[in-house]
Amino acid sequence: MDEQRIYLTGLSMGGFGTWRLAMAYPNRFAAIAPVCGGGDPEQAPRVAHLPTWVFHGAKDDIVSIENSKRMVAALKKAGCDVKFTIYPDAGHDSWTETYNNPELYDWFLKQSIMK
Repeated sequence: MDEQRIYLTGLSMGGFGTWRLAMAYPNRFAAIAPVCGGGDPEQAPRVAHLPTWVFHGAKDDIVSIENSKRMVAALKKAGCDVKFTIYPDAGHDSWTETYNNPELYDWFLKQSIMK
């Protein structure tokens, strides 16, 4: 296992878990990709150094896109160059398009922990 290349992603409740775990262990992961989740914007500075790509469906009626928007805004305020993909026609299932996108995996593989 390459401990410099541990990536964290999750969807829905797992998206919330992605934020939570990254904030609990901010130096453990090379990059994170929360999908239709949310976190505590006040904790965003803890993970502002992490490459982050956030995904959410604009028509999500289960987890409001406002959760992701708040996190992205907080990360930007903390100096993070966060990526944010909004699927304009997607509801809660924004993970199918996310995880079927080879760009996500290419992006992950470009990230590593610099020690």
